[in-house]
Amino acid sequence: MPAGPLAIPSVTSPLDATWRVPGSKSITNRALVLAALADGTSVIENVLASDDTRHMRQCLERLGIVMRDGAPGQVIVDGGRARLRANADTLFVGNSGTTVRFLTALATLVPGSTTFAGDQHMAKRPIADLVDGLVQLGVRLDCATGCPPITIHGGRLAGGSLRMRGDRSSQYFSAVLMAAGLAEGDVRVLIDGDLVSRPYVDMTRRMVADFGGRIDADDAGFTVRRVPSYRARSYVIEPDASSASYPFAFAAAGGHRITVPAMSAASLQGDYDFVGVLEKAGAIIERRPDATVVRGGSRLRGIDVDMHHISDTVMTLAAIAPLCDGPTTIRNVANIRIKETDRLIATVNELRRVGQQVEHGDDWLKITPRPLKPATIECYSDHRMAMSFAVLAAAARDHHWDQSVPTNERVFRIADPACTAKTYPGFWDDLAAFYPGERPW
Repeated sequence: MPAGPLAIPSVTSPLDATWRVPGSKSITNRALVLAALADGTSVIENVLASDDTRHMRQCLERLGIVMRDGAPGQVIVDGGRARLRANADTLFVGNSGTTVRFLTALATLVPGSTTFAGDQHMAKRPIADLVDGLVQLGVRLDCATGCPPITIHGGRLAGGSLRMRGDRSSQYFSAVLMAAGLAEGDVRVLIDGDLVSRPYVDMTRRMVADFGGRIDADDAGFTVRRVPSYRARSYVIEPDASSASYPFAFAAAGGHRITVPAMSAASLQGDYDFVGVLEKAGAIIERRPDATVVRGGSRLRGIDVDMHHISDTVMTLAAIAPLCDGPTTIRNVANIRIKETDRLIATVNELRRVGQQVEHGDDWLKITPRPLKPATIECYSDHRMAMSFAVLAAAARDHHWDQSVPTNERVFRIADPACTAKTYPGFWDDLAAFYPGERPW
């Protein structure tokens, strides 16, 4: 992992290359939870090794689940509800939202009291909506601030119904849907308002079905059918569509042709739709059964787009907006304000730092391209800030820069490159492979 600040030069020669994206964080952490709850031995392939998945694995192991490494990228899970045991120690989740939210619901099935806590950033990430939902099923929880730390007094999850706000985080719904199959009766999960990032909940439903569960959906919400147990199985993790947004954006904005293997329109992940956003901006997309190819045209054009359901790619688009012809407006993304940081304000701040004209409201931002100015990009301990602005730096060409800036000073630096370990530890190695000659860092 390079030490920051890390200077990112532009890649000036057109590329025709392959970028292999690691396994999906979202699918990995769901698969680990479902395998932990499934009776028997599951073999999970292409598991993402990152901070978030490490926290999930360590917490499940400390709750009694046996996990061991097999072949490279393979994790073998000996699971089953009967294995779950409360741990007297506080379980550390770092800044992994999926870990704390998914395991808060899972811990309702664990006899005894389980406490989760994270780092200073996690202590500001809300979980009150999930707490309120579980309380409606009779669960007792202690969460003084509405953010972690949180203690769950578990062992019994009743059937019944609950209602949660839909506009905060889809992870609250995914958490309940995975645990509720092992409740004492069917569980009705009602949506209050519109459900943000619904493709992630659809992913959860499909994966629960893969492990032997059943979740019915209708306009009002979901009904989780009680099952005696989930079924262990072999499961292959597909590449991470959110991480794939970086090579896709790099190709589109930099005039390159990049192929991402095993990433196709059949993906479980809603963030695959980001390629459609790039297509609207003028990129050329080739959707194959076994890969997706993105090629940049002569210039991208600014677009006006609702990114409510693919919000993890908001910063990827915003970061390449300075390289587009005309303004880019991103709408309906208030939910990005309760992620690893307030991503809307962080993105606005860093775009302005590099000389861009940016307007914003509570759930939108508009970027009007201006000549780039050199800067050190603050990351706010957010992996997506680092990777998104690295793409801007790598894709920018001389004509995008303020011409009063000397050529040798036309560079961006990433203040905290190590933060990409949260979901994509190999990002800097993968990006470095596209520079000619010696490694740039």
